[in-house]
Amino acid sequence: MKQTPSPNFNDRAAGAAIAYLVLHYTGMRTAQDALVRMCDPTAQVSAHYMIDEDGSVYQLVDESRRAWHAGESFWRGETDLNSLSIGVELVNKGHEFGYTPFPAVQIAGLKTLLNDIMARHALPPEALLAHSDIAPLRKEDPGELFPWQELATEGFGLWPMPTPEDRQSSTEADIITMLGNAGYDTRTPESISASRTAFLRRYHPERLGFGFDNETTARLRAQLRVMR
Repeated sequence: MKQTPSPNFNDRAAGAAIAYLVLHYTGMRTAQDALVRMCDPTAQVSAHYMIDEDGSVYQLVDESRRAWHAGESFWRGETDLNSLSIGVELVNKGHEFGYTPFPAVQIAGLKTLLNDIMARHALPPEALLAHSDIAPLRKEDPGELFPWQELATEGFGLWPMPTPEDRQSSTEADIITMLGNAGYDTRTPESISASRTAFLRRYHPERLGFGFDNETTARLRAQLRVMR
């Protein structure tokens, strides 16, 4: 692991315990560009870790400190996700500069890091979040090409298969309630719409741009069934 200290951090909120791990992509042209930005005090942005495309891991902020990666965010009623989470950036140009699949060696490095962090902090699988989950009005990373299902098979995140009971009919009000129960922001019409897109991006990317169908709703209901 390469130590690349960033000055962009502060203390976690009093009494805050690490409860989540948030995945991002860097969304910049190169890994070096991302490191420079996250170490620039005028940028006021950082993460605890960054994983390059070759699997190299950089630590920028100690886990005990509050890195500045989540920004304005919401999950399960919490709005200071920086105090409650560890942030991991994956080097990827992102949607602005040429979004591409994440290399296998990079994902292997991520799995090793996740295994360590989640074990040390006793985080359950559902503690693994996307930046787009917690900030759906602003963010879309790590995006629809990220291999969420692959990670879930190894205990990082959730990807339950819907049962016949999960496929029961649902009203629009049911879907909004389920999104809120899962943790998404459903406080306004705008956040509801953005949260629907965030769920599709992560759990049913084939439907991205088309909206929920019966299978999407079944996957949402399955999530709630297995969450702790």
